[in-house]
Amino acid sequence: MPVSRDIARSYRAPRRVMREMLAAGPREDRAIAILMAGCGLVFVSQWPSLARAEYLGGAPLDRALAYGFFAWLMIMPLALYGLAAVAHLLARVFGGRGSFFGARLALFWALLASAPLILLYGLTAGLIGPGIEADIAGGAWLAAFLAFWIAGMLEAERPRGGALPDAPGASGQER
Repeated sequence: MPVSRDIARSYRAPRRVMREMLAAGPREDRAIAILMAGCGLVFVSQWPSLARAEYLGGAPLDRALAYGFFAWLMIMPLALYGLAAVAHLLARVFGGRGSFFGARLALFWALLASAPLILLYGLTAGLIGPGIEADIAGGAWLAAFLAFWIAGMLEAERPRGGALPDAPGASGQER
């Protein structure tokens, strides 16, 4: 299924999307692709506000873009790997039965699935500037990111006993 369709489905049923992704098995190449796409979109979301800052007399755009590129595509992926490991270890303390891969996938998918809202935030901050509009867009992104991450972690860390009632094939027949 296309990633864009999965992103749209995540706004309706984030746990079901995460369940399907986990059912595909642990594929680190997919997790890294999701992470890099999410970090890349966050980097792109900063362009309008960086251009606005340069236009209003701030730092040169090329320097700001270089710093943002380094931060979001070199440093943040490593930091997010560490954050996912800490989240998994914390979930284990509270009875989680998942894996490090599941915790990584939940965090990385939350970043990518919430990317449309961070792009909206970037446009708002760049075109309108700081204010209530940018705060609302940023708050919507943060709420979506946390909701997707929590839903993903709940799905990734749940005990793997049997099929869930709403899972395809759970009743013995395909839907």
